Amino acid sequence: MAVPTAFFALFFLYPVAAIVARGLRDGGQWRLGRAGEVLTDPAVLDILWFTGWQAAASTALTLAVALPGAYVFARFAFPGKRLLRAVVTVPFVLPTVVAGSAFLALLGHGGLLERLWGVRLDTTVWSILLAHVFFNYAVVVRTVGGLWAQLDPRQEEAARVLGASRLAAWRRVTLPALAPAVAAAALMVFLFTFTSFGVVQILGGPRYATLEVAIYRETAQLLDLPTAAVLTLVQFAAVAAVLGLHAWTVRRREGALKLVDPERTARRPQGPAQWALLWGVLASVALLILLPLAVLVERSLDAPGGYGLGYYRALQSAADSGGTFFVAPMEAVWNSLRYAAVAAVFALVVGGLAAAALTRRAGRLVRGFDALLMLPLGTSAVTVGFGFLIALDEPPLDLRASWVLVPLAQALVGVPFVVRTMLPVLRAVDHRLREAAAVLGASPLRAWREVDLPMVARALGVAAGFAFAVSLGEFGATVFIARPDHPTLPVAVARFLGRAGQLNYGQAMALSTILMLVCAASLLLLERIRTDRSGEF
Repeated sequence: MAVPTAFFALFFLYPVAAIVARGLRDGGQWRLGRAGEVLTDPAVLDILWFTGWQAAASTALTLAVALPGAYVFARFAFPGKRLLRAVVTVPFVLPTVVAGSAFLALLGHGGLLERLWGVRLDTTVWSILLAHVFFNYAVVVRTVGGLWAQLDPRQEEAARVLGASRLAAWRRVTLPALAPAVAAAALMVFLFTFTSFGVVQILGGPRYATLEVAIYRETAQLLDLPTAAVLTLVQFAAVAAVLGLHAWTVRRREGALKLVDPERTARRPQGPAQWALLWGVLASVALLILLPLAVLVERSLDAPGGYGLGYYRALQSAADSGGTFFVAPMEAVWNSLRYAAVAAVFALVVGGLAAAALTRRAGRLVRGFDALLMLPLGTSAVTVGFGFLIALDEPPLDLRASWVLVPLAQALVGVPFVVRTMLPVLRAVDHRLREAAAVLGASPLRAWREVDLPMVARALGVAAGFAFAVSLGEFGATVFIARPDHPTLPVAVARFLGRAGQLNYGQAMALSTILMLVCAASLLLLERIRTDRSGEF
């Protein structure tokens, strides 16, 4: 536990505490009265209300759309299932700024909806809700569907033999078993939408703002650190409460169920109702996930001279004269790949050690440690990024001019995914094998190398791939700390979207498409090698 604890204390807790202290202290005096001023401001109360309301609505809509998909992926066998599972996961690892770009191309000015019916939905709450469903669909499908696939269907069949109707059997047998997984998925979706940044920033316009967007505006645009610090503490408290509920539901799920091989539970659809359900889920996936991605690609090819690669060729040009890019935008591809690879290594080392500690120890201390690992997913990335600039500016940790600052921030987001991927596999290793190796004279290191490592090698590859894909799309912190001459892909997309003109918009769509393809390729590879079927995301 020592290395992960030191990593999070130094690169997460310290920067966040530094930025909050900078905002709430003046001349050595704490200005705690500022909290009351901020929390009674009607504008702030409106932001708090909208943040909670849109997160609840997004969660309910995502569950309504994705739970049928979870059932289909869990119980039905059909051609292309593995490919489709990877496709529905692509939006989750895309940067939120790219997800916003896809829906902007679909619902915004000149988008498909306006061209067909003359309707625009950008700058409306509906565009935000739909984008959140697009982004979080895979959370429900993988978390709930992964568990559903392992529930023994014979239990429900036994209830029907005893006289229960199909609905009653599902309600009394399957639903109680699924309830913890559904609750865990709902809480995670609520967490991601509560802290939504890129989607609301692009699609919400000046009318809508979540806490995360408000923190960004107060920090980067208005330089009002006291207000930003109070909003950060409010968000931190809300996220801690959500993570506490999530940990409780996960513990319930781990101890209550007897699971079977998912290959035994999937079968071809039978009867008109099951085929209708399958085609309905495929249609919803096509409309909510494939259509925005397809429109994104289409807009990247719709150059002024006709369909072609004009926008992609423009990306290879030299740095522009306006100073927005100091290097050719295509160099952002190489920067992103390099940063993400280093971040994946950091995340794999820290997350692997953390997962091993969680596997071999128990108690409240370890449960608190597990919650600490998840906190970066819900803490303001804007706060973390700005905290890096403020806290890591003195020897021996003067890293502001170092390129390693970016992968360190990205690794904070990758570690939770490494832990969640590694835990089920490590827990499946019989501890008696380690004890037998020790009896035969193996040291702890040799026992780990010859017993654990061969069993978890593929899971390590999956964990590294997820960390790489998630790091590739990190935006909130990177936008603060990426150097102007070394932008990442998400930062480059945001810069293009922030400038007027059709050429800039087209290049943003082209860069977004490149990032989407890289993420999709990574996920297809992971889908071929993944071994985890435990229901952990």
